[in-house]
Amino acid sequence: MQWAPARTGRPRCGTLAALGGLSLVAVMGATLGPAAADFRLCNNTGSRVGIALGYKDSDGWTTEGWWNLSARSCDTLLKGALVARFYYIYAVDYDRGGEWSGKAYMCTRDKEFTIRGIEDCLTRGFDKTGFFEVDTGEQRSWTVQLTESTEQTPQRPLPQVTPLIPTLPGGAKPPGQ
Repeated sequence: MQWAPARTGRPRCGTLAALGGLSLVAVMGATLGPAAADFRLCNNTGSRVGIALGYKDSDGWTTEGWWNLSARSCDTLLKGALVARFYYIYAVDYDRGGEWSGKAYMCTRDKEFTIRGIEDCLTRGFDKTGFFEVDTGEQRSWTVQLTESTEQTPQRPLPQVTPLIPTLPGGAKPPGQ
């Protein structure tokens, strides 16, 4: 796992859709093709994002962070076949503000971290952060795609077109027109 330099200034409040005027959505999907069995995350936004990951393994709950992903890039968060069905993600948009969050509360901190256990975060000196759940359906590999709804192709109405009707000499219309 590659760690990025520690960061500070993580937004402390707000909701998925209300920060910075952005409407952020997370799209999850199984990887296609014969890719290696990994848990990957792709940042399909125009901003740099910070990622924290929560999961349960044979030793209990663990949260890890921060992976810093540049705009339109992917990274492998866990290598090898997945050992759980559910994984949890918290992500921050560094450039525009906003976050991808949820109601599964786990421990984080502002600097690089690996934290065992999800109980008593504040008492243990950590932040209590809401992660969103990713149900992998017990697949061996999975990729999470972070997107912004503002980057979706807008639906535009078709322009009004006036049909051309040929006219006959003297301004008369052809029969049936």
